[in-house]
Amino acid sequence: MATRFAFWRKIEEDTLAEKHAQPGLLSDFILGSQDGLVNVLGVILGVAVASRNLSDPITIILAGGLAATFAESISMGAVAYTSTLARRDHYLAEVERERREMVELPDLERQEVRDILERWDFHGPELDELVEKITSKPKAWLELMMAHELNLAPVEKTQARKSAILVGVAAILGSLVPLIPFIIIGKDILLGVVVSLIVSTITLFLIGWWKARTTIGRPTRSGVQMAIIGIASAVAGFGIAFLVSGGRGA
Repeated sequence: MATRFAFWRKIEEDTLAEKHAQPGLLSDFILGSQDGLVNVLGVILGVAVASRNLSDPITIILAGGLAATFAESISMGAVAYTSTLARRDHYLAEVERERREMVELPDLERQEVRDILERWDFHGPELDELVEKITSKPKAWLELMMAHELNLAPVEKTQARKSAILVGVAAILGSLVPLIPFIIIGKDILLGVVVSLIVSTITLFLIGWWKARTTIGRPTRSGVQMAIIGIASAVAGFGIAFLVSGGRGA
């Protein structure tokens, strides 16, 4: 009884930890919001510098930023959809392979179960008992191998659609962050650039901070890393756009 309780307690703890972190949804939101913010920030900075001496630069900046926003959200949503389907196909292929090995190579698969349980500090008679119980239940055996040998989680059919929607919406929200200062400030392009950079840096920091708080890691360190990487990427994109435009408007 104690052995059985210890085993299922371990499974329950792993499951609860996975549900608490929700890595799939969290990573989708972070991916969408960060990429949307960084890419659109790079675009509007380049457009702002290149068009600031024109008669109506704010219209060009907003048009370019909004076009980039919706193109980015659609593109990233599509990528999230196809990549999630690919992960599902990979998982199902591994399930079939593992099933075949359980039939064709049962001794090897039993040893792998034994290795997993030994990592959890089961030894001696209780280890033998658990190996026997698990390998007598094909469903439990298969799920254990998928989760703890291959480190793969099942991907539901609906997950691809959910992931695409979440990434797309997050990309739109992230993209609006560097645009809003220009909408509010209006014709003062230089001030708009400065405020956009400040707001974007703070937002990236908060995304990184929240990621670490929700999963694991040091919130401040994660926030600083996210801000530095994001702004560096945006500045790199701006630099390329600036060079391609020949530095016009500087």
